Amino acid sequence: MKDWIFTTDHKRIGVLYLVGSFAAFAVAGTMALLIRIEQFSPGPNITEDPNMYNSWLYFHGAAMILAFLIPGLTGWAANYFLPLMIGAPDVAFPRINAFSVWLFWLAIVIALLSFVIPDPPDIMWTGYPPYSVQTEGNTAFYVFTVHLLGFSSILGAVNFLTTVIYMRAPGMGWNQLNLFVWGTVAAFAIQLIFIPVLAAAVTLLLFDKYLGTHFFDPAAGGDVLLYQNLFWFYSHPAVYVILLPAITILGEVIATMSKNPIFNYKACVYAGIWGVVLISGEVWVHHLYVSGMPNWIRIGMMISTLMISVPVGIIAMSLWGTLYKGSITYNTAMTYAAGCMFLFLIGGLTGIPLAMTVIDVNVSDTAFVHAHFHFVMGIFAAFCVIMGVYYWFPKMTGRIANEKWGKIGFWLNFIGVNLTFFPLFVAGLHGMPRRYYDYAQFAYDPTIEKMHHMATVGAFVVLAGMAITLLNWIGSAIAGEKASANPWNSKSLEWTHTEIIPGPGNFKEPVTVSADWTPYNYGK
Repeated sequence: MKDWIFTTDHKRIGVLYLVGSFAAFAVAGTMALLIRIEQFSPGPNITEDPNMYNSWLYFHGAAMILAFLIPGLTGWAANYFLPLMIGAPDVAFPRINAFSVWLFWLAIVIALLSFVIPDPPDIMWTGYPPYSVQTEGNTAFYVFTVHLLGFSSILGAVNFLTTVIYMRAPGMGWNQLNLFVWGTVAAFAIQLIFIPVLAAAVTLLLFDKYLGTHFFDPAAGGDVLLYQNLFWFYSHPAVYVILLPAITILGEVIATMSKNPIFNYKACVYAGIWGVVLISGEVWVHHLYVSGMPNWIRIGMMISTLMISVPVGIIAMSLWGTLYKGSITYNTAMTYAAGCMFLFLIGGLTGIPLAMTVIDVNVSDTAFVHAHFHFVMGIFAAFCVIMGVYYWFPKMTGRIANEKWGKIGFWLNFIGVNLTFFPLFVAGLHGMPRRYYDYAQFAYDPTIEKMHHMATVGAFVVLAGMAITLLNWIGSAIAGEKASANPWNSKSLEWTHTEIIPGPGNFKEPVTVSADWTPYNYGK
């Protein structure tokens, strides 16, 4: 226990991030299940307190995004595998790395305390004023949680950007990096630029509520829309902090399991990944189309929002091209990869109409947006994390996860999420608002209640799938089939140049790569 608490080994820190992020995922998933039960039918079902429902919404959104997806992708996967992929013995600043993971755990503890304090946060995950200033809920818990997670992410960003720039194996050029390394570097660049803006926004919120300032009070000369602009100036780029590592893990699995090099690698990296980074800071106003923005800003942001589909499309086409004529192995990781391609397609195609002002002003703040958001980020990214665990399971445990139970878990998860969120597209088009505790006023439209029935059933199917997945990991880690050093016959350094479970220093001998080496050097 002492070794784990005081460790500076990037691999153990990665495991600590993985355990913490899935603990947050379990609690956030429980909140989602409570929300779905409450919305099964009009009227109170399991609580008569709308504030309790708001607390579920707050914790579900904040924990899924800030404590599961971002730490799971840029914490676990980046920590454990990025140094291995570039031939580095460790990260640039091991002690700062250890400090960042304990800041993350402290944030989780503070977030969980919101369930036991008498005035839990009641502000959704966005913290919009004036509600977050006027509510009796404890807004400070939300602010301090965001601060801790932000500090953790900034430390990680500095650490990993330095590691990739200065600690690559001798001979390794920029065009020889794994796709996941590029996705992580881009995500950390976004974090480094935009997190201070979110920190400033929530700090001003804290001042307004507890120190009597009026930054967001129009009656005293403040501007309530200032907060929304600051919040989304970070929080929409945060979508790409999640998307880029997730979709590049998908690329690693697809290349390895199809035994093909990444199709159009340079276009994918420079036009795709860095194109997303370039445009990510110019799209936030599409979250505010109905908040009083001038028309000229809405039209401009509509164009930039549509433009970002171009680099994202380039990345997607690289993945489809990598599959072309591949020798595909449909193990559990690759099955999840196929599911991710479908989820991303649905999420992307439903995002394009939401970028159009003429459509978005009619479906804004409806369940249609809720469903799109989950397809393109929530469940897509969560599936990518699960896929990554199955793919790298031998590297972390020395064993291969059970394929039969892995695929049963996948099909329950895949059917469940589609059964949950496809009906919400329909409910949204029928006028069902987001975040409503009760929808009795829509009882005249029986379609809405039917869609909620289906969505709630789907949530329980997902519960079964996730339970099987977790039990499969635990059972396989204890008694699964022992793996060889490179069970997938990958060409990447983390598989070819390390023991099945890398020890301290990662490599027995320093790694050097030749000018023609790539992590995707598969033959015909």
